[in-house]
Amino acid sequence: MRGLHADTGYLLYRLGLRSGQLFNTFLQESGLRLRHYALLRFLATSEGALQRELSTRLGYDPSAIVGLVDDLEKLGFAERRPSPDDRRSRIVVLTEDGRGFLRDTDEAGLRVTNELLGPLDAAQRETLHTLLQLVAEDGLA
Repeated sequence: MRGLHADTGYLLYRLGLRSGQLFNTFLQESGLRLRHYALLRFLATSEGALQRELSTRLGYDPSAIVGLVDDLEKLGFAERRPSPDDRRSRIVVLTEDGRGFLRDTDEAGLRVTNELLGPLDAAQRETLHTLLQLVAEDGLA
């Protein structure tokens, strides 16, 4: 294991898996998974998005987006509306129930982060977050 732990990419991968496992455990109570949560968080930052835009921005297969949006619509967390620019297209928007769900999950997100980053003090956490943002902005844009 020592060789693997010397590889930053592997460590990021393992921490990502662990973070996903912890958060999915919390989300299971609502019937959702981390992919649903990510879609809701993205919608919270926009006035709505076309499904193909969601696919591109989140890095999910377009067919997966359809199922995720269907699930969120059933729960009343998102809805499809006609696009103001093209009536043939539909945009996905966050509903008030979806916003409420996100507010309710904020505490769980903090618990997951605190469990993962327990060995770090506040300054180290801030530094890690800043560095991860730099990498994400360059590599995930």
